[in-house]
Amino acid sequence: MNKQDPTQWAKNYVALSNDHNLLHIKPLFTADATYHSAYFGEYKGSDAIHTMMVGFFNRFPDAHWEVTEYREIEDNGVEFAFTMTGADASSGERVQRRGLERIYFTSNGLIRHIAVCKPDG
Repeated sequence: MNKQDPTQWAKNYVALSNDHNLLHIKPLFTADATYHSAYFGEYKGSDAIHTMMVGFFNRFPDAHWEVTEYREIEDNGVEFAFTMTGADASSGERVQRRGLERIYFTSNGLIRHIAVCKPDG
């Protein structure tokens, strides 16, 4: 990963997510990364996180995240509010979810933890 700042790393992750580019997302995680989502549960390790993401994008093939502001936080992290929109492929129902995401990076820019919270926390 090239020398950037955590905000740029987070913006890159969101852009790749909006492109559904799992091939380029998977190597952004450390092998022992963790992912906790108030919406979808807890995952440990880059392989488990990748499997969860494959399932997510199969369920929401047009998922898109809107982020207006990124804020650097403690411990090499970035926090941002988001609105995710997409259609649930199993029901056709349009979904709109708001949340707060925190991404924590290693010093060389790999993701070591993601926490996705519902808007109230």
